[in-house]
Amino acid sequence: MFWELRDPLWLLLIPLLLGNSLWLSLRQPQHSILYSSRVLIRDLPVTFAQRVKSVLPWIAFVGLVLIAIALARPRFGLQESIIRSEGIAIEMCIDRSGSMSALDFRMEGKTVNRLAAVKDVFRQFIAGGSNDLNGRSNDVVGLVTFGGFAESKVPLTLDHDVLLEVLESVEIPKPLYDRDGNIINRDLLSEEQATAIGDALTVAVDRIRKSPAKSRVIILLSDGENTAGIATPEEGAKAAAASGIKVYTIGVGTTGVAPFPRRDRFGGIQFVNRNVVLDETTLKMISETTGGKYFNAKNSKALARVYAEIDQLEKTETTGRIFTEYRELFHYFLIPGLILIVFTTVSEATRFRSLP
Repeated sequence: MFWELRDPLWLLLIPLLLGNSLWLSLRQPQHSILYSSRVLIRDLPVTFAQRVKSVLPWIAFVGLVLIAIALARPRFGLQESIIRSEGIAIEMCIDRSGSMSALDFRMEGKTVNRLAAVKDVFRQFIAGGSNDLNGRSNDVVGLVTFGGFAESKVPLTLDHDVLLEVLESVEIPKPLYDRDGNIINRDLLSEEQATAIGDALTVAVDRIRKSPAKSRVIILLSDGENTAGIATPEEGAKAAAASGIKVYTIGVGTTGVAPFPRRDRFGGIQFVNRNVVLDETTLKMISETTGGKYFNAKNSKALARVYAEIDQLEKTETTGRIFTEYRELFHYFLIPGLILIVFTTVSEATRFRSLP
């Protein structure tokens, strides 16, 4: 526990008030009357009223001093907290290719696609929540999404509310149909549903390499092979390594067969099984080249454990002291000060009023 003055400069009024009170007391006029003999009045007692009247100016002075102290905002610090800030830069790369629509994850008892599971755990990783994830409130975090091309959605920021809001808008490319049920964006859809891992890694490196943070990492999530883009995963990994950036890669799902939603000719949703391929070799190569680590997340629980492990791996602690709760004390000075000022003013205008 400690106490402090929030605005101590107000205390400079006290010597000014003292000087003013002394000056007024010295300049106070001395009234006199003619009387035949002092013998008749010299032994008269000094009354209580006379004593009070003589100290009224100093009572006012004390009241003004109390108000000055109140303006200085005295307060007690009730809680002292020792905090450790992590202070790292994280660029998240999320795969939004067509294979991420595979319905082989479960979340809160419901079957969801891979992207929905990734977004849910991402949210907990950043904001904190269950699964032993405390959040990354002191870290700057950016977001890159990729399918057939990579796109920087959010620059490195501490405004995690905006980051998570943009995350909610990330969707898997969907077909557009005409009135006859024909897909009208087939060529564009085919391109967007591909996977450009190399391009995503290159964009993420470009966004994070100038960050002043001592620790800079990229977390790349993908469930497929590199099937599009200009840069290769090897080139992206080398660029990250050259900039001193570690890349943690997460393989989402497994190689095999997974159900995918498909719209039929009548507008309904059907589920069809498709082959999916997880290129663990490429993802491991990326992490090994950059000094990071590869993880495989076959389900939501495994994905949460991956984030929890990364949460423990990436720490650059700095210790500092902050005081998070204060008890204001100004009213203990302000109220008595006002009472003394009011008492003095009323007294001098009524019972202790001086007549010329």
